[in-house]
Amino acid sequence: MASIDVVVPCYQYGRFLRDCVSGILDQGIEDLRVLIVDNASTDDSVAIAKQLAAEDSRIEVLARERNLGHHASFNAGVDWAKADYFAVVHADDILTPGSFRRAISFMERHPEVGFTIGPEIDFQDGQALPRIAPNEAALWRIFNGPDFVADRSRKLCGGPIVVRTAVQKKAGHYRKEIFFVCDVDMLLRLVTFGSAAETSAAQGYRRWHGAHLVDVHKIDQVHIFTEFEAVFRHFFEHEGRALEGAERLERLAKRNLVETAYWWGVHDLRKGKWRTGLDLLRFALARAPHLAVLPPVGFLFAKHRPLQRLAQAARELVRPGRQALF
Repeated sequence: MASIDVVVPCYQYGRFLRDCVSGILDQGIEDLRVLIVDNASTDDSVAIAKQLAAEDSRIEVLARERNLGHHASFNAGVDWAKADYFAVVHADDILTPGSFRRAISFMERHPEVGFTIGPEIDFQDGQALPRIAPNEAALWRIFNGPDFVADRSRKLCGGPIVVRTAVQKKAGHYRKEIFFVCDVDMLLRLVTFGSAAETSAAQGYRRWHGAHLVDVHKIDQVHIFTEFEAVFRHFFEHEGRALEGAERLERLAKRNLVETAYWWGVHDLRKGKWRTGLDLLRFALARAPHLAVLPPVGFLFAKHRPLQRLAQAARELVRPGRQALF
């Protein structure tokens, strides 16, 4: 089977690190390396990382003496990678059994696909991992560049990624200008170098706990929407300019972003969250004043299970990119 290099960024996640790395090593891929990048943690992260490396020669540790920010951890992995495939797995998350094998096997059969993504299963820290139905059939969908960009502009979320290392090297480093949603920024850039594929099978478990970047920095949703706006603006000014129908895609991305902000603002007001609700409505109306008299009802009814989809999008916005590190 093909080889894969995996970077595990870690900051203050010593309590999660062994579960994360064990899930990577148990993927059933012989030619696999793991680089744990610790960003100057003050807990026992480094000690646990070094113990893991002592137990398995496939594990390497880069322990920084100074906190360089989470982008530096991602980018250290990009520079280090030399296998056929590359992935980032956050230290507080866990892979589902066989997820890497599934993704690599699919890409080996479809050389036009530059990367794969898939859903995650949420679970609360301290609780048992949710069960996955045995023998789950993995359905796949291949996107060309324009279709994938349109899809992400509606979903506003990333997901676990396995990427051809050659494609990752072409896309380059994660941009430090995008602090919270840099995974979505990277997805958009990656798809300019090949097709994307998405599987229906769960690729990972997402752990919910109180030490994520959004929680630590008390970032509100308007800030996150503003970052998404910056991601799309930069993409269509640079890599996305060459996509077929780029102008139409940019208009679609802007409209979807504004309409999502509008309806989530309404949702917050209904829940009694007046400050965030009003801030989100101001964000939306500043970019589309006509929504004050003509609400975007088509946004809801153009989707399958609209209320559930809106709730799902809102959860993604609360913790975009799962960037739980510094």
